[in-house]
Amino acid sequence: MIQKLQQKSKKAVVLLSGGLDSSTALYWAQSQGYDCRGLSIDYGQRHRRELLSAKALARKANIEINQIRLDLSWLKVSSLANQKKKLPNLPLSKIGQGPIPSTYVPGRNTVFLSLGLSLADAIGAKAIVIGANALDYSGYPDCRPNYLKAFERVAWLGSKSGVSGTKIKILSPLLNLDKSQIVRLALKLKVPLELTWSCYAGKKFPCGQCDSCKLRAKGFALANATDPALRVYA
Repeated sequence: MIQKLQQKSKKAVVLLSGGLDSSTALYWAQSQGYDCRGLSIDYGQRHRRELLSAKALARKANIEINQIRLDLSWLKVSSLANQKKKLPNLPLSKIGQGPIPSTYVPGRNTVFLSLGLSLADAIGAKAIVIGANALDYSGYPDCRPNYLKAFERVAWLGSKSGVSGTKIKILSPLLNLDKSQIVRLALKLKVPLELTWSCYAGKKFPCGQCDSCKLRAKGFALANATDPALRVYA
C-alpha cells in the first residue's frame, strides 16, 4: 500500500496529441507508476481531428487533460497549419530523407515543452513525457536527443521546481524506436489504438497518402498486426 501511494504521488505531464506515439507514451508513463495529466494543444493544425482523439484517450486512461488553443499566425508557413499548402506525398523510402519537410512546424516542440513545463511546475510534476521517436528526429530538429537533453536543462534552470531541488525530467520513451517497435509496445501496454488519429490531411477518414499515414501503415505491417483504427473508419 505504501508503495502504491508513493507511485501515485509521482506526477507527469504528458504531451498528448491523440496519435499513436503520444498515446503509447501516455500508457508507458502510467506503466511506470506516474500519475499523469494530459496536455493537448490546438495550434491551428489542419488535422484538428486529433484533438478529439486526445480527449477520448484521456477518458479511457482515466486522466485529466488540459486542452489549450494558440493563435500563432506565423505557423502557417507549415503545411500542417495551412490548408492552402500541399502535404508531401513521398515514397516510404524517401520519408525522413533530404531537407526538413514542409510539415515541420517552427518551434512546435519548444512551445509545447514550455507549456508542459509551466503545467508541471504548477502541479508539482516530476516529468514531462513526449512521444518523439527515431523516425521524427531524422527530419525534425526539435525531436533530436541532444535537443531534448538541452531542454531538460532549461527545465531545471528555469522553474521553481528546479531551483528548489526537484529537477523535472524530459522523458522520451519512444526515442530510439521505429514505428513497428512502437506498435508492438502499444499492443503490449494495451493502448486503445482504435481511438488514435495519425492522418495529417484533416479529413473525415485517414487519407492513406500523407507521411504519417504511410509510416503508421508500415509500422503495423512490420509488426504483423492489424490497425484497429482502420475498422473504425472503414
